[in-house]
Amino acid sequence: MSDHLKRLNAPDSWHIAKKTTKFITKTAPGPHNANAMPIAVWLRDHMGFARNLKEVKQILNQNDVIVNGRPCRNPKMGIGIFDIIAIPKTGKYYRMQRGKNGRHLAVEIDADAAQSRLCKIQNKTVIAGGKVQLNLRYGANIIADNTFNSHDSIVVSLKPEDRFKIIDHFPFVVGNMAMVTGGRHSGKVARIIEIIKTHGSVPNKIILMDEATGTRFETISPYIYMVGKQTPAITTWGIEQ
Repeated sequence: MSDHLKRLNAPDSWHIAKKTTKFITKTAPGPHNANAMPIAVWLRDHMGFARNLKEVKQILNQNDVIVNGRPCRNPKMGIGIFDIIAIPKTGKYYRMQRGKNGRHLAVEIDADAAQSRLCKIQNKTVIAGGKVQLNLRYGANIIADNTFNSHDSIVVSLKPEDRFKIIDHFPFVVGNMAMVTGGRHSGKVARIIEIIKTHGSVPNKIILMDEATGTRFETISPYIYMVGKQTPAITTWGIEQ
């Protein structure tokens, strides 16, 4: 596999200049997928905290960037939706979001909001001893009981003393609030009003209601990210920008 990536071939979700230089930092295998943005691109091209890759490495080597409660030292590590990024020396905290145009967007949050993270359950497996393992969308795994299902969302603590402790749960059921993370409705937060199961490998269809406009729209289950029950659990979305 090539270790190089041309700017012209970078995912549109990164929203970077295409013709300034020939190459751009490529995402390393790890959290999220190939569309995850490398932390180096976020620090340099999005936030302007560094002018070049050398300065990015200096920042990371000083443990100045904390991603989901752990210092990040790899400039190629990918960041994606709902990741929590803290820069303690500046007192700044950010939550990664997906905007209405499908682009990565960093929303500034306060220190309290940065103490937890919203995670989507990709699937679950039974491991040795009959324990249930929740496999999260961004690559982490958590041992839990069997009350959680695929496509549900959980809120986990990022505090050092109880890191990855489950503190809330948003089931994937009709009536709960969801955020659309892909397709033409990317970035919308709406209420699920119907789940249409389909046969074979075709994803299930999801009908949602945008309560702000009263309109209905359709998407597929892989684009659904549960964000609350009667109301969204996160009030600052950043998708209005």
